[in-house]
Amino acid sequence: MAPIDLTIIVVSYNTRALTLRCLRSVFERTRGPAFELLVVDNASTDGSADAIARDFPQVRLMRSETNLGFARANNLAARAARGAYLLLLNPDTWILDDAIGTLLAFARAKAHAGIFGGRTLFADLTLNPTSCWGRPTPWSALCRGLGLSAVFRGSRWFDPEALGGWKRDSVREVDIVTGCFLLLARDLWRELGGFDPTFHMYGEDADLCLRARRRGRPCLICPDAAIVHLGGASEPVRSAKMVRLFRAKAQLFERHWSAAAARFGAVTLDLWALTRLATFAAARLVRPARRASYQTWREIWQNRAEWHTTRPAAPHACPGRSLNQGTP
Repeated sequence: MAPIDLTIIVVSYNTRALTLRCLRSVFERTRGPAFELLVVDNASTDGSADAIARDFPQVRLMRSETNLGFARANNLAARAARGAYLLLLNPDTWILDDAIGTLLAFARAKAHAGIFGGRTLFADLTLNPTSCWGRPTPWSALCRGLGLSAVFRGSRWFDPEALGGWKRDSVREVDIVTGCFLLLARDLWRELGGFDPTFHMYGEDADLCLRARRRGRPCLICPDAAIVHLGGASEPVRSAKMVRLFRAKAQLFERHWSAAAARFGAVTLDLWALTRLATFAAARLVRPARRASYQTWREIWQNRAEWHTTRPAAPHACPGRSLNQGTP
């Protein structure tokens, strides 16, 4: 059997049309490396798996009978991967030029690093800066909680996780590469033990990157590898999405901060929800259209116990085991 340079992993959940477009772009735009494409369908109910099997028989399709979540689904696929490198790719993306081949060549040339990402764009080809982030700190969490990150968006001091005004247009070391377009050697994935399955949705990519950095394997951004990333296509219920995001952030704090700092981090999440709730409570008095946003943040606030009762991540040492996001 001929060696494979790369295994591309896509986890799909009720995003049939988007997933098909993503897969089509991979086959049409990837010209350099020998690759295989694995898709894990997380028990979709929209016919995604059947459509993938029909339109792309060359794809290795893994049908899950339950929704495994992002972390466990990627771990499942990675265990079956044959490529020397793994590329995690979201279904709500599509490839521009030869972004995958470009990123793989970049990774091979920068072997001192561990995890690699590219440049993500919106559908109109304007910059989507969420391809990478700075690491969360108690200060950045406080700025988010007080609303300073929203008021001073892109500020080096008050929105540090957003990495300032950098346009993702130069090679740069970053703390976190987003899992929508994340490349690493399969050997490093195994060394790190893959994603921690404690993170069901959100946070697993940040945790992986921070663990790699502790081992002296930083993250690098390749600006010449560009894709379109729509973001959030499979998450129509915003209140539920935000509660999951807050829970993942609390888990990330527990794993990477001291116990006291993690407790403080959970309080900053309370502040984040409370400041947004207060903002929309006032706004709805003069702009009735804001009533829906007020109700959303009221539901988030009412579910704050979700991020105060997280289960700490288990020690991550078993090979093969199987965050960062802002808000409007």
